Amino acid sequence: MQLGIQRERLSKVDVRQLNPLVIAFIGDAAYELYIRNHILTVNSEMSPHKMHLEAIKYVKAHAQSEFVKMLMDELTEEEVYYFKKGRNAKSGTVPKNADVQEYRYATGFECLVGYLYLTEQDERLEYIFERIVRNKED
Repeated sequence: MQLGIQRERLSKVDVRQLNPLVIAFIGDAAYELYIRNHILTVNSEMSPHKMHLEAIKYVKAHAQSEFVKMLMDELTEEEVYYFKKGRNAKSGTVPKNADVQEYRYATGFECLVGYLYLTEQDERLEYIFERIVRNKED
């Protein structure tokens, strides 16, 4: 995923030592930026408010939970490790619009995305994001 943002690649060892919620924090940002860019590309005439509403369909906890379940059989052992690391992290909060399991799965998804982003596995990220978009549009 080419975001046009300079970043320093972290080694897999470095990423393993990060708090999973920090990895998820980065993953959330990378995923949301991809989705917003996708929405802009598909329909640049849409108002910002409508773009926001469309983005919510992809980034809310319920959607992320469903996406990661859809992808689970395609994930590598390392990717499953990061999903579980994020899913099992104790955040202390749950948003009002998601149940605990959905929120944990969404955090696991974001941790997976963060891991791939931080280790610059851009082709893999692009594949995952394209699968999500294709699935959502079907």
